[in-house]
Amino acid sequence: MPELPEVETMRRCIAPVCGRTIRDVQQPPSKLQPIKISPRLSTFRRRVIGRRIVAVERLGKRVLLRLDSDERIVFEPRMSGLVLLADPPDREHLRLVFDLSGRPVRRILFWNMRGLGVVSLLSPRRFAEQLGPGKLGPDALEMSAEELRRRLQSSRRAVKVALLDQQVLAGIGNLYASEILHRIGVHPELSCNRLRRTQWQRLQVSIQDVLQEAIAHQGSTLGDGTYRVAKNEPGNFQVCHRVYGREGESCITCGKAAILRIVQTQRSTFFCPRCQRR
Repeated sequence: MPELPEVETMRRCIAPVCGRTIRDVQQPPSKLQPIKISPRLSTFRRRVIGRRIVAVERLGKRVLLRLDSDERIVFEPRMSGLVLLADPPDREHLRLVFDLSGRPVRRILFWNMRGLGVVSLLSPRRFAEQLGPGKLGPDALEMSAEELRRRLQSSRRAVKVALLDQQVLAGIGNLYASEILHRIGVHPELSCNRLRRTQWQRLQVSIQDVLQEAIAHQGSTLGDGTYRVAKNEPGNFQVCHRVYGREGESCITCGKAAILRIVQTQRSTFFCPRCQRR
């Protein structure tokens, strides 16, 4: 968390900054352990101040600002980061502020509660080396069923675990993987090499449907309330969750079984034992 729908919502909400020039970059004073900024802030500032933002993009779970120098500012929210235009949830965890030219006054704020977020400035060469096709899989919203099958059909990994591999497909995380598999009745522990061709087709459709629905609802704000959209409002897709975070509750789909929780690769997986038989 945040995953593709939340990061795409951030991208859409800060899109109005396209065309603005970066006037300043500041790291607010804080007693907290600073987040990772690469290169160091003095070099970062020298390379971005005076540059115009020519595009606001998303790559998997990252928000990108492409500059007129062809360099990219890459925001990695990781567990609890937000890219905002409005006031952050609090000032204590505000990590980086970009002052922009023009009217109305706009600032891009990077807020990160756990301190795990990363902000990087990458040249075209470094961008290709770190986030190119060999390092990051195709976007989950753009991958075809055939390509998904080709990449995973020989794997012995559990399908839920495989969906989290960002080198296979970019953007899906723990929450949406559980929801995607529930929609098509596939058990999360089923090995990829046991899925039939028709199941790969249904899986690809479910990926598209769940992610697009979540984007339409501006992502999911969970119980801790950490995730907020750029206007400092909660997302709404959490009301549509059928399995995630519903351990012990009745399955919305069948109404006859309670949702179970298991742990896969140290992450919680939620599923219905009746709808998703092993």
